[in-house]
Amino acid sequence: MSVVLFKNGALLDPTQSELLQGYHVLVEDGKVKEVSDKPISVANARVIDVGGKTIMPGLIDLHGHVMATQLNLSTQGVLPDALVMMRSVPIMSGMLRRGFTTLRDAGGAGWGLKCAVEEKAIVGPRLFISGRALSQTGGHGDPRPRSDQLRPMSFCGCCFRAGDIGRVVDGVDNLRRAVREEFQMGADQIKIMASGGVASPTDPIAAFGYSEDEIRAIVDEARGRQTYVMAHSYTPEAIERAIRMGVRTIEHGNLIDERVAKLMAEKGAYVVPTLVTYEALATEGALYGLPADSVEKVATVRTAGLQSLEIFKRAGVKMGFGSDLLGPSHRLQSDEFRIRAEVLSPFEIIQSATLIGAEVLNMQGKLGRLTVGSIADVLIVDGDPYKDINCLLGQGDHIPLVMKAGEIYFDELAG
Repeated sequence: MSVVLFKNGALLDPTQSELLQGYHVLVEDGKVKEVSDKPISVANARVIDVGGKTIMPGLIDLHGHVMATQLNLSTQGVLPDALVMMRSVPIMSGMLRRGFTTLRDAGGAGWGLKCAVEEKAIVGPRLFISGRALSQTGGHGDPRPRSDQLRPMSFCGCCFRAGDIGRVVDGVDNLRRAVREEFQMGADQIKIMASGGVASPTDPIAAFGYSEDEIRAIVDEARGRQTYVMAHSYTPEAIERAIRMGVRTIEHGNLIDERVAKLMAEKGAYVVPTLVTYEALATEGALYGLPADSVEKVATVRTAGLQSLEIFKRAGVKMGFGSDLLGPSHRLQSDEFRIRAEVLSPFEIIQSATLIGAEVLNMQGKLGRLTVGSIADVLIVDGDPYKDINCLLGQGDHIPLVMKAGEIYFDELAG
Protein backbone atom coordinates (compact mmCIF):
# COMPACT_ATOMS: atom_id res chain seq x y z
CA MET A 1 0.00 0.00 0.00
CA SER A 2 1.27 3.47 -0.82
CA VAL A 3 2.79 5.88 1.68
CA VAL A 4 1.22 9.34 1.83
CA LEU A 5 2.43 12.41 3.69
CA PHE A 6 0.02 15.29 4.23
CA LYS A 7 2.04 18.37 5.13
CA ASN A 8 1.43 21.93 6.31
CA GLY A 9 -2.25 21.44 7.15
CA ALA A 10 -4.45 22.58 10.01
CA LEU A 11 -5.27 19.46 12.03
CA LEU A 12 -8.79 18.98 13.33
CA ASP A 13 -8.50 16.95 16.50
CA PRO A 14 -12.07 16.47 17.81
CA THR A 15 -10.80 16.54 21.39
CA GLN A 16 -9.76 20.18 20.80
CA SER A 17 -12.18 23.02 20.00
CA GLU A 18 -9.76 24.82 17.66
CA LEU A 19 -7.65 23.67 14.73
CA LEU A 20 -3.98 22.87 15.36
CA GLN A 21 -1.93 24.80 12.83
CA GLY A 22 1.09 23.57 10.89
CA TYR A 23 0.64 19.82 11.25
CA HIS A 24 1.89 16.89 9.22
CA VAL A 25 0.27 13.43 9.01
CA LEU A 26 2.05 10.36 7.67
CA VAL A 27 -0.01 7.41 6.45
CA GLU A 28 1.47 3.99 5.82
CA ASP A 29 -0.09 0.52 5.41
CA GLY A 30 -3.59 1.89 5.98
CA LYS A 31 -2.76 3.38 9.37
CA VAL A 32 -1.63 6.73 10.71
CA LYS A 33 2.09 6.26 11.38
CA GLU A 34 3.00 9.73 12.60
CA VAL A 35 1.31 13.03 13.51
CA SER A 36 3.58 15.97 14.21
CA ASP A 37 3.88 19.74 14.25
CA LYS A 38 7.48 19.23 13.06
CA PRO A 39 8.40 18.35 9.46
CA ILE A 40 8.34 14.61 8.71
CA SER A 41 10.97 13.18 6.37
CA VAL A 42 10.19 9.89 4.63
CA ALA A 43 11.38 8.28 1.42
CA ASN A 44 9.09 6.98 -1.32
CA ALA A 45 6.01 8.84 -0.08
CA ARG A 46 3.52 10.81 -2.07
CA VAL A 47 3.73 14.26 -0.50
CA ILE A 48 0.55 16.33 -0.56
CA ASP A 49 0.89 19.96 0.50
CA VAL A 50 -2.40 20.92 2.14
CA GLY A 51 -1.40 24.40 3.24
CA GLY A 52 -4.48 26.51 3.97
CA LYS A 53 -6.67 23.43 4.27
CA THR A 54 -7.93 21.28 7.13
CA ILE A 55 -6.87 17.69 7.79
CA MET A 56 -9.60 15.85 9.69
CA PRO A 57 -10.76 12.30 10.43
CA GLY A 58 -13.39 10.64 8.27
CA LEU A 59 -17.00 11.10 9.33
CA ILE A 60 -19.18 8.41 10.93
CA ASP A 61 -22.92 8.12 10.22
CA LEU A 62 -24.52 5.90 12.87
CA HIS A 63 -27.93 5.57 11.23
CA GLY A 64 -28.23 4.94 7.51
CA HIS A 65 -30.05 2.54 5.21
CA VAL A 66 -28.12 1.91 2.01
CA MET A 67 -30.72 -0.66 0.94
CA ALA A 68 -33.61 1.79 1.35
CA THR A 69 -33.63 2.75 -2.30
CA GLN A 70 -37.04 4.45 -2.36
CA LEU A 71 -39.22 6.37 0.06
CA ASN A 72 -42.14 3.97 -0.13
CA LEU A 73 -40.73 1.09 1.93
CA SER A 74 -44.04 -0.77 1.74
CA THR A 75 -43.38 -1.70 -1.89
CA GLN A 76 -39.62 -2.33 -1.67
CA GLY A 77 -40.10 -6.00 -0.90
CA VAL A 78 -41.62 -6.69 -4.31
CA LEU A 79 -38.75 -5.14 -6.26
CA PRO A 80 -36.25 -7.46 -7.95
CA ASP A 81 -33.31 -8.20 -5.66
CA ALA A 82 -30.81 -7.18 -8.35
CA LEU A 83 -32.51 -3.81 -8.81
CA VAL A 84 -32.37 -3.02 -5.10
CA MET A 85 -28.73 -4.09 -4.88
CA MET A 86 -27.66 -2.04 -7.90
CA ARG A 87 -29.50 1.02 -6.62
CA SER A 88 -27.56 0.76 -3.37
CA VAL A 89 -24.20 1.12 -5.15
CA PRO A 90 -24.44 4.85 -6.02
CA ILE A 91 -25.97 5.51 -2.59
CA MET A 92 -22.83 4.15 -0.93
CA SER A 93 -20.46 5.90 -3.31
CA GLY A 94 -22.23 9.19 -2.61
CA MET A 95 -21.79 8.72 1.13
CA LEU A 96 -18.05 8.21 0.79
CA ARG A 97 -17.75 11.22 -1.50
CA ARG A 98 -19.40 13.36 1.18
CA GLY A 99 -16.68 12.28 3.62
CA PHE A 100 -18.53 9.52 5.48
CA THR A 101 -15.94 6.78 5.66
CA THR A 102 -17.94 4.67 8.13
CA LEU A 103 -21.64 3.82 8.25
CA ARG A 104 -23.63 1.86 10.80
CA ASP A 105 -26.43 0.48 8.67
CA ALA A 106 -29.64 0.44 10.70
CA GLY A 107 -31.38 -2.31 8.77
CA GLY A 108 -31.10 -3.90 5.35
CA ALA A 109 -27.41 -4.24 4.53
CA GLY A 110 -26.01 -7.73 4.94
CA TRP A 111 -22.69 -9.51 5.14
CA GLY A 112 -22.36 -9.83 1.36
CA LEU A 113 -22.59 -6.08 0.85
CA LYS A 114 -20.08 -5.50 3.65
CA CYS A 115 -17.70 -7.95 1.96
CA ALA A 116 -18.15 -6.24 -1.40
CA VAL A 117 -16.97 -2.96 0.16
CA GLU A 118 -14.05 -4.60 1.95
CA GLU A 119 -13.00 -6.39 -1.23
CA LYS A 120 -13.32 -3.08 -3.16
CA ALA A 121 -15.81 -4.59 -5.59
CA ILE A 122 -17.88 -1.48 -4.88
CA VAL A 123 -16.99 1.93 -3.44
CA GLY A 124 -18.50 3.00 -0.15
CA PRO A 125 -17.99 3.52 3.56
CA ARG A 126 -16.99 0.58 5.76
CA LEU A 127 -20.17 -0.97 7.10
CA PHE A 128 -21.24 -2.02 10.56
CA ILE A 129 -24.37 -3.97 9.73
CA SER A 130 -27.54 -4.81 11.65
CA GLY A 131 -28.83 -7.34 9.16
CA ARG A 132 -32.59 -7.03 9.04
CA ALA A 133 -34.21 -4.91 11.74
CA LEU A 134 -36.59 -6.78 14.04
CA SER A 135 -40.21 -5.68 14.36
CA GLN A 136 -43.33 -7.02 15.98
CA THR A 137 -46.40 -7.66 13.81
CA GLY A 138 -47.90 -4.28 12.95
CA GLY A 139 -44.78 -2.46 14.13
CA HIS A 140 -42.45 -0.01 12.43
CA GLY A 141 -40.71 -2.78 10.49
CA ASP A 142 -43.95 -4.30 9.18
CA PRO A 143 -44.55 -2.70 5.74
CA ARG A 144 -47.72 -4.61 4.92
CA PRO A 145 -50.81 -2.50 4.22
CA ARG A 146 -54.07 -2.92 6.11
CA SER A 147 -56.09 -5.80 4.75
CA ASP A 148 -58.59 -8.44 5.78
CA GLN A 149 -55.74 -10.96 5.69
CA LEU A 150 -52.00 -10.47 6.20
CA ARG A 151 -49.80 -11.71 3.38
CA PRO A 152 -46.47 -13.35 4.30
CA MET A 153 -43.52 -10.97 4.53
CA SER A 154 -42.17 -12.53 1.32
CA PHE A 155 -43.96 -14.28 -1.51
CA CYS A 156 -43.43 -17.74 -0.09
CA GLY A 157 -43.05 -16.67 3.52
CA CYS A 158 -39.38 -17.68 3.69
CA CYS A 159 -37.57 -16.25 0.66
CA PHE A 160 -34.97 -13.51 1.00
CA ARG A 161 -36.03 -10.18 -0.48
CA ALA A 162 -33.31 -7.52 -0.70
CA GLY A 163 -35.94 -4.80 -0.41
CA ASP A 164 -37.22 -6.03 2.96
CA ILE A 165 -34.93 -4.10 5.29
CA GLY A 166 -36.66 -5.59 8.34
CA ARG A 167 -38.29 -8.82 9.45
CA VAL A 168 -41.39 -9.45 11.56
CA VAL A 169 -40.82 -11.70 14.57
CA ASP A 170 -43.03 -12.14 17.65
CA GLY A 171 -42.45 -13.92 20.97
CA VAL A 172 -39.41 -14.46 23.18
CA ASP A 173 -38.32 -17.82 21.78
CA ASN A 174 -38.79 -16.76 18.18
CA LEU A 175 -36.83 -13.57 18.83
CA ARG A 176 -33.93 -15.42 20.42
CA ARG A 177 -33.70 -17.56 17.31
CA ALA A 178 -34.02 -14.53 15.00
CA VAL A 179 -31.22 -12.69 16.80
CA ARG A 180 -29.00 -15.75 16.57
CA GLU A 181 -29.78 -16.02 12.87
CA GLU A 182 -28.85 -12.39 12.26
CA PHE A 183 -25.55 -12.89 14.06
CA GLN A 184 -24.90 -16.09 12.13
CA MET A 185 -25.45 -14.11 8.93
CA GLY A 186 -22.94 -11.46 9.97
CA ALA A 187 -24.72 -8.75 11.98
CA ASP A 188 -22.45 -6.52 14.06
CA GLN A 189 -25.30 -5.28 16.27
CA ILE A 190 -29.07 -5.80 16.47
CA LYS A 191 -31.72 -3.23 15.54
CA ILE A 192 -35.22 -3.41 17.03
CA MET A 193 -38.41 -1.36 16.89
CA ALA A 194 -39.29 -0.03 20.34
CA SER A 195 -42.04 2.37 19.25
CA GLY A 196 -44.17 3.27 16.27
CA GLY A 197 -42.76 5.20 13.34
CA VAL A 198 -43.36 7.52 10.41
CA ALA A 199 -42.60 5.53 7.27
CA SER A 200 -44.58 2.45 8.38
CA PRO A 201 -48.27 2.26 7.45
CA THR A 202 -50.20 0.89 10.44
CA ASP A 203 -48.48 1.83 13.74
CA PRO A 204 -49.12 5.05 15.69
CA ILE A 205 -45.93 6.85 16.70
CA ALA A 206 -46.76 6.49 20.41
CA ALA A 207 -47.31 2.74 20.15
CA PHE A 208 -44.99 0.54 22.20
CA GLY A 209 -42.88 -1.88 20.24
CA TYR A 210 -41.76 -5.15 21.74
CA SER A 211 -42.80 -6.20 25.23
CA GLU A 212 -40.30 -5.88 28.06
CA ASP A 213 -39.72 -9.64 28.09
CA GLU A 214 -39.04 -9.60 24.36
CA ILE A 215 -36.59 -6.67 24.60
CA ARG A 216 -34.84 -8.28 27.56
CA ALA A 217 -34.34 -11.50 25.57
CA ILE A 218 -32.94 -9.62 22.55
CA VAL A 219 -30.51 -7.67 24.74
CA ASP A 220 -29.44 -10.88 26.48
CA GLU A 221 -28.63 -12.54 23.16
CA ALA A 222 -26.65 -9.51 21.98
CA ARG A 223 -24.66 -9.38 25.19
CA GLY A 224 -23.86 -13.04 24.72
CA ARG A 225 -22.14 -12.03 21.48
CA GLN A 226 -20.31 -9.13 23.19
CA THR A 227 -22.32 -6.54 21.28
CA TYR A 228 -25.44 -4.43 21.78
CA VAL A 229 -28.95 -3.44 20.71
CA MET A 230 -30.03 -0.23 19.01
CA ALA A 231 -33.70 0.72 19.23
CA HIS A 232 -35.93 2.88 17.07
CA SER A 233 -37.93 4.88 19.61
CA TYR A 234 -39.64 8.27 19.91
CA THR A 235 -41.66 8.71 23.09
CA PRO A 236 -40.38 8.97 26.68
CA GLU A 237 -42.37 5.92 27.74
CA ALA A 238 -41.01 3.74 24.94
CA ILE A 239 -37.46 5.02 25.42
CA GLU A 240 -37.59 4.36 29.16
CA ARG A 241 -38.73 0.76 28.63
CA ALA A 242 -35.91 0.13 26.15
CA ILE A 243 -33.21 1.69 28.33
CA ARG A 244 -34.30 -0.16 31.46
CA MET A 245 -34.14 -3.43 29.52
CA GLY A 246 -30.52 -2.73 28.50
CA VAL A 247 -30.73 -1.14 25.05
CA ARG A 248 -27.52 0.82 24.37
CA THR A 249 -28.49 3.35 21.68
CA ILE A 250 -31.79 5.11 21.06
CA GLU A 251 -32.44 6.03 17.45
CA HIS A 252 -34.31 9.32 16.85
CA GLY A 253 -35.68 10.12 20.33
CA ASN A 254 -37.54 13.22 19.13
CA LEU A 255 -40.24 13.23 21.82
CA ILE A 256 -37.90 12.75 24.80
CA ASP A 257 -38.56 14.54 28.11
CA GLU A 258 -36.17 15.77 30.80
CA ARG A 259 -36.76 12.87 33.20
CA VAL A 260 -36.06 10.10 30.70
CA ALA A 261 -33.09 11.97 29.24
CA LYS A 262 -31.54 12.04 32.72
CA LEU A 263 -32.18 8.29 33.01
CA MET A 264 -30.36 7.75 29.71
CA ALA A 265 -27.37 9.71 30.98
CA GLU A 266 -27.34 7.69 34.21
CA LYS A 267 -27.41 4.42 32.28
CA GLY A 268 -24.70 5.56 29.88
CA ALA A 269 -27.01 5.17 26.88
CA TYR A 270 -26.46 7.05 23.64
CA VAL A 271 -28.92 8.76 21.33
CA VAL A 272 -28.66 9.09 17.56
CA PRO A 273 -30.93 11.93 16.37
CA THR A 274 -31.79 11.92 12.65
CA LEU A 275 -33.40 15.31 12.08
CA VAL A 276 -32.64 15.61 8.38
CA THR A 277 -34.90 12.71 7.47
CA TYR A 278 -38.00 14.51 8.77
CA GLU A 279 -37.18 17.58 6.75
CA ALA A 280 -36.74 15.40 3.68
CA LEU A 281 -39.97 13.48 4.29
CA ALA A 282 -41.91 16.69 4.89
CA THR A 283 -40.60 18.56 1.84
CA GLU A 284 -40.31 15.83 -0.78
CA GLY A 285 -41.80 12.66 0.68
CA ALA A 286 -45.04 12.81 -1.28
CA LEU A 287 -43.15 13.65 -4.48
CA TYR A 288 -41.09 10.46 -4.22
CA GLY A 289 -43.91 8.12 -3.26
CA LEU A 290 -44.24 8.31 0.54
CA PRO A 291 -47.81 7.24 1.39
CA ALA A 292 -50.19 9.97 2.58
CA ASP A 293 -50.66 8.46 6.05
CA SER A 294 -46.90 8.56 6.58
CA VAL A 295 -46.66 12.16 5.38
CA GLU A 296 -49.26 13.10 7.99
CA LYS A 297 -47.19 11.51 10.78
CA VAL A 298 -44.03 13.47 9.94
CA ALA A 299 -45.15 16.72 11.58
CA THR A 300 -45.50 15.10 14.99
CA VAL A 301 -41.81 14.30 15.28
CA ARG A 302 -40.34 17.00 13.02
CA THR A 303 -41.34 19.95 15.18
CA ALA A 304 -39.92 18.33 18.33
CA GLY A 305 -36.54 17.49 16.81
CA LEU A 306 -34.55 20.60 17.71
CA GLN A 307 -36.05 20.70 21.20
CA SER A 308 -34.89 17.13 21.75
CA LEU A 309 -31.29 18.18 21.07
CA GLU A 310 -31.58 20.81 23.80
CA ILE A 311 -32.98 18.26 26.25
CA PHE A 312 -30.31 15.67 25.52
CA LYS A 313 -27.56 18.28 25.83
CA ARG A 314 -28.81 19.53 29.21
CA ALA A 315 -29.02 15.96 30.51
CA GLY A 316 -25.52 15.09 29.33
CA VAL A 317 -26.60 12.34 26.94
CA LYS A 318 -23.96 11.64 24.30
CA MET A 319 -25.35 12.24 20.81
CA GLY A 320 -24.12 10.40 17.73
CA PHE A 321 -24.62 11.55 14.15
CA GLY A 322 -27.34 9.92 12.05
CA SER A 323 -29.24 10.66 8.85
CA ASP A 324 -31.79 7.85 8.23
CA LEU A 325 -32.57 8.97 4.68
CA LEU A 326 -34.42 6.99 2.05
CA GLY A 327 -34.13 6.73 -1.73
CA PRO A 328 -33.25 9.95 -3.58
CA SER A 329 -33.13 11.85 -0.28
CA HIS A 330 -29.75 10.28 0.53
CA ARG A 331 -28.16 13.28 -1.20
CA LEU A 332 -29.23 15.38 1.83
CA GLN A 333 -27.08 13.39 4.29
CA SER A 334 -24.75 16.27 5.21
CA ASP A 335 -27.66 18.64 5.84
CA GLU A 336 -27.88 17.05 9.29
CA PHE A 337 -24.90 19.27 10.17
CA ARG A 338 -26.83 22.40 9.14
CA ILE A 339 -29.95 21.50 11.10
CA ARG A 340 -28.07 20.64 14.30
CA ALA A 341 -26.18 23.93 14.08
CA GLU A 342 -29.40 25.71 15.11
CA VAL A 343 -28.87 24.27 18.61
CA LEU A 344 -25.34 22.85 18.88
CA SER A 345 -21.88 24.28 18.25
CA PRO A 346 -19.80 23.02 15.30
CA PHE A 347 -17.42 21.46 17.84
CA GLU A 348 -20.24 19.45 19.42
CA ILE A 349 -21.63 18.42 16.04
CA ILE A 350 -18.26 17.25 14.72
CA GLN A 351 -17.64 15.27 17.91
CA SER A 352 -20.94 13.47 17.28
CA ALA A 353 -19.71 12.39 13.83
CA THR A 354 -16.22 11.38 14.99
CA LEU A 355 -15.39 10.59 18.62
CA ILE A 356 -18.88 9.64 19.76
CA GLY A 357 -19.44 7.57 16.65
CA ALA A 358 -16.26 5.65 17.39
CA GLU A 359 -17.41 5.06 21.00
CA VAL A 360 -20.74 3.64 19.87
CA LEU A 361 -18.97 1.30 17.46
CA ASN A 362 -16.43 0.31 20.14
CA MET A 363 -13.70 1.60 17.82
CA GLN A 364 -12.02 4.13 20.11
CA GLY A 365 -8.43 4.71 19.06
CA LYS A 366 -9.15 3.30 15.61
CA LEU A 367 -11.79 5.64 14.17
CA GLY A 368 -12.88 9.21 14.81
CA ARG A 369 -9.46 10.76 15.43
CA LEU A 370 -6.13 10.90 13.61
CA THR A 371 -3.60 9.53 16.08
CA VAL A 372 -0.67 7.13 15.75
CA GLY A 373 -2.06 3.66 15.07
CA SER A 374 -5.54 4.76 14.07
CA ILE A 375 -7.12 3.68 10.78
CA ALA A 376 -6.18 6.25 8.14
CA ASP A 377 -9.56 7.72 7.30
CA VAL A 378 -8.56 11.23 6.24
CA LEU A 379 -10.48 14.16 4.79
CA ILE A 380 -8.90 17.29 3.35
CA VAL A 381 -11.34 20.18 3.70
CA ASP A 382 -11.37 23.66 2.22
CA GLY A 383 -12.11 25.86 5.22
CA ASP A 384 -12.39 25.50 8.99
CA PRO A 385 -15.39 23.33 9.97
CA TYR A 386 -15.25 24.74 13.52
CA LYS A 387 -15.91 28.23 12.17
CA ASP A 388 -18.18 27.32 9.30
CA ILE A 389 -19.92 23.94 9.41
CA ASN A 390 -21.17 24.60 5.87
CA CYS A 391 -17.86 23.41 4.44
CA LEU A 392 -19.03 19.86 5.26
CA LEU A 393 -22.34 20.26 3.42
CA GLY A 394 -23.34 19.25 -0.09
CA GLN A 395 -21.83 16.39 -2.03
CA GLY A 396 -18.26 16.83 -0.88
CA ASP A 397 -18.04 20.19 -2.65
CA HIS A 398 -15.46 21.48 -0.15
CA ILE A 399 -13.77 18.11 0.49
CA PRO A 400 -11.25 17.73 -2.34
CA LEU A 401 -9.71 14.53 -0.97
CA VAL A 402 -11.23 11.48 0.74
CA MET A 403 -9.04 8.67 2.06
CA LYS A 404 -10.37 5.49 3.65
CA ALA A 405 -8.00 3.05 5.36
CA GLY A 406 -5.00 4.61 3.62
CA GLU A 407 -6.45 4.49 0.10
CA ILE A 408 -7.46 7.69 -1.68
CA TYR A 409 -10.87 7.30 -3.30
CA PHE A 410 -11.55 10.89 -4.39
CA ASP A 411 -8.76 13.31 -5.18
CA GLU A 412 -9.10 16.77 -6.67
CA LEU A 413 -5.61 17.75 -5.48
CA ALA A 414 -3.70 15.46 -7.82
CA GLY A 415 -1.46 17.19 -10.27
